Amino acid sequence: KTIGDTLSAKGVSWAWYSGGWNAALTDSQLPSGTKRRVIYNRDAGSPMFQPHHQPFNYFARFAPGTPERERHIKDGADFMTAIDAGLLPQVSFYKPAGVFTEHPSYTDLAQGDAHIDQVLQRLRKSPQWARMAIIVTYDENGGFWDHAPPPKGVGWSDRWGPGTRIPAIVISPFAKQGHIDSTPYDTTSILKLITRRFDLEALPGVREKAGDLSAAFRF
Repeated sequence: KTIGDTLSAKGVSWAWYSGGWNAALTDSQLPSGTKRRVIYNRDAGSPMFQPHHQPFNYFARFAPGTPERERHIKDGADFMTAIDAGLLPQVSFYKPAGVFTEHPSYTDLAQGDAHIDQVLQRLRKSPQWARMAIIVTYDENGGFWDHAPPPKGVGWSDRWGPGTRIPAIVISPFAKQGHIDSTPYDTTSILKLITRRFDLEALPGVREKAGDLSAAFRF
């Protein structure tokens, strides 16, 4: 099961928005052997769409031609339109195009930071802002900048324990202002927060000892 399955089971509206999604769908229809213009293309002007960054794309429930795919997987431009119109679903995931990932060697920090800033400014102007909670995070890092070693794995639900820290920023009218939350989290903590907020079925693979981000909010 995915978080999408549990949200749908409770009737909670949701969508995964991806930068370059529609362009990638068109690109995928090119004849076999033709160089893709969008998918895994790093040429100037390409959004560098990366299929392996699209988790729901790999589940049968969201396969091409299914109503669930049409309903829940959308283009990044649809995200911007929904923001401005105040029509975002109750839960929105947004994955910027590859060109904004800040990944070493083929992107840069400035473009990615500028893009996220533009998105956040847009969200602040949305009619839905007063009821909104935004979590900005990253999928990984090399840990070279971090002065704090990972905590020990004792008490966690697997033998590995938590890894090096990754940035996570909570932006919301409900966030504790000027607050640095030192609760141990991992990336599944976002799913735990959504699960708690909407009283969903708990997903397997979520660490029991990891927090659910609620300590970052004043409610």
